[in-house]
Amino acid sequence: MNGTSPIPNARRLEESDFKYFAEIEQCFQSARGTPTLVSPLDWALIESWKEAGVPVEAVRAGVARAFEKFKKRRRAFRKINSLAYCAQEVLHAAGEFQGARASAKPAAGARRDGSPFDPPVVKAYMASNLKAVEEAERAARTRNQDVLAGELAEVAQTLREVEAGIAPQALVDFQDVETRLTALEEKLTASFTRAVPADALDEIQREIERGLASARRRMTIPQIESLSRQFMKRRLFEYYRVPRLSLFYM
Repeated sequence: MNGTSPIPNARRLEESDFKYFAEIEQCFQSARGTPTLVSPLDWALIESWKEAGVPVEAVRAGVARAFEKFKKRRRAFRKINSLAYCAQEVLHAAGEFQGARASAKPAAGARRDGSPFDPPVVKAYMASNLKAVEEAERAARTRNQDVLAGELAEVAQTLREVEAGIAPQALVDFQDVETRLTALEEKLTASFTRAVPADALDEIQREIERGLASARRRMTIPQIESLSRQFMKRRLFEYYRVPRLSLFYM
């Protein structure tokens, strides 16, 4: 299937993927003070952090900072309802952890003004992703998948708009950028799921079933469903040769 690698085995799924998701979910619930459900968009955000190599410790630090700043605003009757609110602080924390691992050198692309990324670097990253989406659109039209091609064109247009809104020398609201990119990933996931050939979809589902076979005894149904969605998403992006859009993949 387009040369994609096999899904990790069940043991790796349990000890690596599931543990990462579960720890961050628990961290968010603990910081919030209530056992709120993590949304599909938040799960996608968690997966982007994991695949980009963001340590759990960095996520915890970022979540803690976001909640601490929120509390200082004295909004007693409001709560943080999404991990997306913490995304920018997680970006900062991830950069700090990366710098610590590199003998206290600044993270690549970091700015002195405290922004996690240098705008020109982000613009170049988004331009590269835009090119891949445009190539996927052309490939879809070649296969006469006009609906998918149209949806890819819409994503490409939004990417252009987001990229155009990033001024090279200005402060950028990376939390807003990341939220929009994560939403685009979810839109692409839905488009790919509708368009993927039945035989390819069956192959992906068999991979997932093999990977989760033994894990089912130790996971709840919502946890299994969440992991299944994330691995399905990964395979679909690989199948259509579209890169992940999140800033955590820079």
